[in-house]
Order: sequence, then C-alpha cells, then structure tokens
Amino acid sequence: MKGRLIISGLGILAMLAEIFKFKKVLYPLVLIGILAAYALGFTEWNANYNIEMFSNMIRFDNVALAFSGVILATAFFWFILANDYFEKDHVTDHFALVLFALVGALMLTAFSNMTTLFLGIEILSIPMYVLAASRKRDLASNEAGFKYLIMGSFASGFLLFGIALIYGATGSFDLMAIRAYISHNGADLPAFFYAGVLLVLVAMLFKVSAAPFHFWAPDVYEGSPTVITALMSTIVKTAAFAAFMRLFLVTFGGVNETWGIVLAVVIALSLVVSNITAATQQSVKRMLAYSSISHAAFMLMAILANNRGMASVSAILYYSLAYSIGSIAAFTVVYHVSKQESGSSNIEAFNGLAKRHPLMAVCMTVAMLSLAGIPVTSGFFAKYFVFSLLIGTSYNWLIILAILTSAVGVYYYFKVIIAMYFKAPAKEDGITIDSSHVVLLLLTTLFTIALGLVPNFVIEIFG
Repeated sequence: MKGRLIISGLGILAMLAEIFKFKKVLYPLVLIGILAAYALGFTEWNANYNIEMFSNMIRFDNVALAFSGVILATAFFWFILANDYFEKDHVTDHFALVLFALVGALMLTAFSNMTTLFLGIEILSIPMYVLAASRKRDLASNEAGFKYLIMGSFASGFLLFGIALIYGATGSFDLMAIRAYISHNGADLPAFFYAGVLLVLVAMLFKVSAAPFHFWAPDVYEGSPTVITALMSTIVKTAAFAAFMRLFLVTFGGVNETWGIVLAVVIALSLVVSNITAATQQSVKRMLAYSSISHAAFMLMAILANNRGMASVSAILYYSLAYSIGSIAAFTVVYHVSKQESGSSNIEAFNGLAKRHPLMAVCMTVAMLSLAGIPVTSGFFAKYFVFSLLIGTSYNWLIILAILTSAVGVYYYFKVIIAMYFKAPAKEDGITIDSSHVVLLLLTTLFTIALGLVPNFVIEIFG
C-alpha cells in the first residue's frame, strides 16, 4: 500500500516540477522513490496479509506484493534505459505520464473489485496512448498512438459489457462474491453470465496481445519510441497478466470448462501465428513485438492449468520477471543500434556489432538466448515451469505445439546473433553508450543468468 502511495506522490510531484522549478532533481528523485516503494514491499510481506481496503476494492496480499515487486524492479531498470528520453522537451509531462501508468499497473496487481479492475486498466492505458504518440513529428509514432487508442477503446468496451453482464447475474462487482455465486449456483448460472465471462476474456486477450487479438501490437511496438516499446513489452504486459491471473485463476476458476477451450485455441493460434510471422521480419523491433505474443501464449498456458493453484502463480511470476529483464536488455541494445543507424532497427543494422561494441553484443546474445529458452538462462526455466504445469492435463498437445514453435523462435533469435558475430559491419566506427546504460546491460545480463542458476528462489516464494 505504501509503495503505491509513493508512486502516486511522485506522479503529482512530476506535474508540479515545472511550476516550482525542481525538474532537474526529478530524475534521481524518481529512482529513489521507486527503490523506496520496492523496499516497503519487503516490510509489508506477510505483515498485512490479505488486508482489504477502500471498501473491499483492493486486497493487499503476498501475490499482489510479489507482482508489484516485479513491476517496480522493471520500472527501475526502465528509467535507467530512458534517461535521455527525459532530457528532451516536455520532461515533466513524460515523467507524470509514465508514473501514473505505473500506478495503474500496480492497481492491477491488487484489485478485488471489477470497478477497480476497470480503473486500473484505464489509468494504465490512457498515459500509454499518449506516450506511444509522443514523437509528434513522426508519422509512425502518431499512427501507433492512434491504433493503440482505437484498439484499447474496443477492448475497454468489451470489458465493460462483460462486467455489466456478470453484475446482472451475480448482483456484485466484488471478486469473492462472484466466486461464491459461481460456487453456489454452478448448475444454474444464466447464459448471459457465461457471455459476460467470455467478453471479459476477449478484453483481457486484447490487453495481452494474444492472437487473434494481436493485430495492433506489431504496428504500435514498431511506431512507438523504442523506450516506450520497452515499457509496453514489460511493465504493461506484467500488469495485464497479474490482472488476468486474478480474474481467471481466482474468480472464474469454477467455470473453467467454459473459457478453457477458448483459451486453449487462442494459445495455439498465438504460438503459430507469432513465431511464423516473427521469422519473416527484417526489423528486430517488430520481431520482438511478434515474439512477445508467443511469450504471452506461454503465460496463458500457466493460467490454463488452473488446477495447480499457487504453482501457476509462481510460474507466471517467474516468467514475467525473466521475460521483463531479458526484454529490457534487448531493447537497450536496439535503442543504441537504431540511434546509431538513423532510426533503423533492421537486422542489417546489427551486422558486426561484436566488433563495434563487444559488450553490447554479449548482452544482446544472452538476452536472445533467454528469450529463445536456451539453457541455462532464466528463459529456459520459465518455459520449463510452464510445461511442468500442463503435463498430465488434457492440454498435453499444447506442450508439443509450444516446443515445435519454440524451435522456430530459436531461428529468428539466432538471426540477430549471427548478424552480430558473423557478418561484416557497414560502418567500422565504434558505438558509444552512456555509463549508466553499460551498468544497466551488465545488471540485466547478470540477473538473466542468475535467475537461470537459482530458479527456485522465485518459484518457491509462496512456499
């Protein structure tokens, strides 16, 4: 709770920084504030377990604190990546937008009411629409913001319609009350209740960009500023999955026979469409957008295995952390390469990177290996834990499909590695990067390897 108040306070301070002329100290203040919010999460662990606040609209438990920790840790790394993004025009506006998006993300980890779910999604989404279009003179950025706004609005419409139908059947917005209603009336649930659950499912699938609701993601990821794409790919996705998990593992788990088969089909489509399409991409940024759809499918597989209780929660937590850290490292390299190549993020721009900047090439290699699921990186164990959940269920066929499509993923991730080490660079000059970004690359790379060496540290967090 205290951490969320700190981030909210930082957002308000950012709006006042221009007026009271302290915007030069805003950046270090934000970093310190995020660290303080993260530290307070440790002090609240088990202390206020399952405490409900604000008229039962928010529940602070260890699951909420754990996912908040992933989001805050990723946010800290992201702000280091985005340091020069905050040195341009409209600095305080950008700070405020990102911080309030972070507040919405944190709300999605702890909501216990459908109203709070909708508020959290909108608080997260509206700043992201603006940030996607923040390069005002760039047509691609304007297009990205517009597409994100339109598709996000459609998703919000589905969500509200679904919530209305669920409320009409149960007479409550409270998640536990809805769960109790399902438990007591399992055989007599009205048809429009199931329709409401499916509409909420569609809305959440839009938010996590799962196929066939993914068509906005590649264009938005490619058109947005690279640092904003990194924000979408990590913090936004982690928050969306925290909300997805709370809805379909906790609240709607009793009617999983209704949404389970739909989710299985969506996962299969996501695995096939994303990996095959990613393999044809020439832009590394666009390739990472399609690969994010594949990773979303893996996390959805953990939700599909909803009979495994806290094991599913631990697997999603580990996967979101491993994916977020690997993505921050990858987008840091993409950011510098595209800046050096006049905005180009094509695979050819990575040719000879091992000669031009060996450290960036090594860190990008580790990130690509992790995203591909190669041992002993964290990405390998993330996929392993998901597979272990599905073994013995009626969805064993998804494991086979995921392994086959992951082989395609190895192909397009290795295209980047081959370009860095085995192709001649178009330019022989080196690439200079900030010392803070060097530290960021080293930290994210070490975390990626460390998480792969001691995966149980995260998996056993809930006992």
